[in-house]
Amino acid sequence: MKKRWSVIIVFLICVLSIFGQKGKLTVMGVWGGQELDAFLKVVEVFEAATGIEVQYEGTRDLPTLITTRLEAGNPPDIVALTGLGLMKDLADDGALVDLKKVLNMDTFKKDYAQTWIDLASYKDGMYGLYISADVKSLVWYNPKAFAAKGYTIPKTWTEMEALMNKMVANGDTPWSIGLESAAASGWPGTDWIEDIMLRTAGPEVYDQWVNHEIPWTDERVKRAFEIFGKIARDPKLTWGGPLAALATNFGDAANPLFTDPPQAYMHRQASFIVSFIKTNFPDLVAGEDFDFFIFPPIDEKYGTPMLGAADMISMMNDTPEARAFMRFLATPGAQSIWVSELGKIGINKRINPNVYPDDLTRKMAKALQDASTFRFDGSDMMPPAVGSGAFWTGILDYVGGADLDSVLEYIESVAQEAYAPVKTKK
Repeated sequence: MKKRWSVIIVFLICVLSIFGQKGKLTVMGVWGGQELDAFLKVVEVFEAATGIEVQYEGTRDLPTLITTRLEAGNPPDIVALTGLGLMKDLADDGALVDLKKVLNMDTFKKDYAQTWIDLASYKDGMYGLYISADVKSLVWYNPKAFAAKGYTIPKTWTEMEALMNKMVANGDTPWSIGLESAAASGWPGTDWIEDIMLRTAGPEVYDQWVNHEIPWTDERVKRAFEIFGKIARDPKLTWGGPLAALATNFGDAANPLFTDPPQAYMHRQASFIVSFIKTNFPDLVAGEDFDFFIFPPIDEKYGTPMLGAADMISMMNDTPEARAFMRFLATPGAQSIWVSELGKIGINKRINPNVYPDDLTRKMAKALQDASTFRFDGSDMMPPAVGSGAFWTGILDYVGGADLDSVLEYIESVAQEAYAPVKTKK
């Protein structure tokens, strides 16, 4: 480990020495806990090599704070955006710097797959830089607990339903769900809906839904909510029932899988849950004490698509310090620090697979590479008023017992207003 880090640091110092400038810059993001710790290690190398001081400003309500700061004429230099919808809104307002004017695009196109360039591009510019990815279509489980009860990994939704019924018959609870995330509460449920939409309506309809080419009251959207609701609103299927799901922080939602005896046997969450599991249960061994399988197909004709998300960095002030930092973040060395600390999947193609902390992470990277269909997190691509607004609160209301038709009608009313200016500008 020490040798690996020394190589990375020496490489970065050599790369960064070309920047040769000092000053300050501010970075705003939602990171906390291990994510923030990992980011600060990246910052530490950058500061040591350049002499540029990086000040991090954390917030759980980034869209609101960004708006406030822009209105005051004091935006941060760099921002870790929470979704593509927010990126597009800020780009439309002229608040983001086109990174095509900052990065060496010839080198960048060699290091990045076109998918990630396309996702960060809007109109004629590229306004985001992806530094790591998370795969989301994962179901986490305790292999030893599964084996003790004779439970097998389901390959289809029919098998999943049979497994849930078997667990209930044995007096076990199939799922643990955690929807609490302070001001961002509700977002874990949106991932459920997105995974189900891909598996019941297919990628084309998924794209139509994300772009609001079909309404939220569409029967295909309603069906996705109903499938999720049958699990999340049933105390036999979800540990602690809907009240526990609403009150449990997403980072703690995997904990019931590792009690003795287990309080629940499955947890659907993205790859980043590994960092929380390791923090809460440092003695557990990845691949032995906890592992994952892919969220199974529901309608066989749509196969097993992969839902994902990524950490995206944007530039708001065009300064020499901000330019240096963005160029730094695009390097394989910088991203190696980030992914090795968090177990995320690197974006730069030159990242050495050996920097991943374990075989489990390499297995997740392969699952992403092997997916026949990949779609970006839908809520992240929607306008913030919908994706990180009405959709999040709609999940909380629905799990809490609200009428589904009323929930979808409300989200649709917000979407009609939120998408209207976007369509006007085209």
